[in-house]
Amino acid sequence: MKITNVSAMEILDSRGNPTVRAYVTIDNKITGSASVPSGASTGIHEALELRDGDDKRYCGKGVQKAIANIHQRIAPQLVGMNPFNQREIDMAMLELDGSKNKEQLGANAILGVSMATAVAAAKACNLPLYKYLGGVGAFRLPVPMMNILNGGEHADNSVDLQEFMVMPIGAPSFSEALRYGAETFHALKKILKKKNYATSVGDEGGFAPNLKSNDEACELILEAITQAGYTPGKDISLALDSAASSFYKDGSYDMHWSGTGKKTTDEMIALYQDWMEKYHIISIEDGLDENDWDGFNKLTAAIGKKVQIVGDDLFVTNKEFVQKGIEQSSANAVLIKLNQIGTVTETVETIQLCRKAGWNYIISHRSGETSDTFMADLCVAMGGGQIKTGSACRSERIAKYNRLLEIERELTSAALFC
Repeated sequence: MKITNVSAMEILDSRGNPTVRAYVTIDNKITGSASVPSGASTGIHEALELRDGDDKRYCGKGVQKAIANIHQRIAPQLVGMNPFNQREIDMAMLELDGSKNKEQLGANAILGVSMATAVAAAKACNLPLYKYLGGVGAFRLPVPMMNILNGGEHADNSVDLQEFMVMPIGAPSFSEALRYGAETFHALKKILKKKNYATSVGDEGGFAPNLKSNDEACELILEAITQAGYTPGKDISLALDSAASSFYKDGSYDMHWSGTGKKTTDEMIALYQDWMEKYHIISIEDGLDENDWDGFNKLTAAIGKKVQIVGDDLFVTNKEFVQKGIEQSSANAVLIKLNQIGTVTETVETIQLCRKAGWNYIISHRSGETSDTFMADLCVAMGGGQIKTGSACRSERIAKYNRLLEIERELTSAALFC
């Protein structure tokens, strides 16, 4: 089989901004499509998302240049290639781009085509995407890291930290874990209403009230877990995405809403040590600034045996940064985002590096999402056992959860959840 056509169109993401949807057709008339997400809190080393910069159209956020690159440059290169040679196709696009961060073609253009190729190939094999990508070992369902309270860059409120998540670690299956999380989400809504806090939601579906402190956010979630009928630390634990780079200024962490003012790296580590015990926190993502490598080394040495220390902006799904982190023991887990690196192949290579080092890896959405469910299948294919895909509301988040429910149903007794 050969690729016969590659095309794309401009669609809108969950924030109402343009993004790329790509299509790859092979010679048996099967077409695969994929839509590319977009982040708000982005690492400085991420692959470049190509935008038009025309202020008269979509406030400069149009992606017609990326679309044109797919039609005029990528398509002629890929037509005639074997769709099952994913790595060869991805490497051809990287060579065509020629830059370190995909700034010539745009990571959004390259990734859209890369994902659509995999979807088309899976269809041609009459396989679900997770089986095509993961083979016979694709049977592990993930523990959801459900974002139920938003702050930072994902909400216009008084909370410094970006995401407060619940992890249903005591659930016996994915479907039950999803129920645990959803029930806690609804319990939290009732608590917020009772306290006269707003129940509007942020970019990823978590509630975004103005709270008295970051501590109060954790306290409210623990109360919600209990009211939902679960035991904190046994049935459900907490996870944080601090996105600390967003409040790192002039050499210190300005957590102005915490009531304690600016903090040094050592003071932030001490804060996490206190919260870890007090709030049943088992995972901390981007707890320090993306360039604070020494700080990450200290944080991991201090609590890494008890807590999952996750690098997102620190690593940007790039195996070069992950290798540096492994050598320095800067973390013990990596957040995996397809659009941070820009191809399916490079994403898988980073995951393979994590496996080799014995590190955890978490497949993650972005704050600007679409209804595309590629990442849900990728999560099962790669078997990492954890997924971040937002709250128990907003259809672009629920689409991923519902896809995982479908996969669990399809796998029946073969499904593994742990």
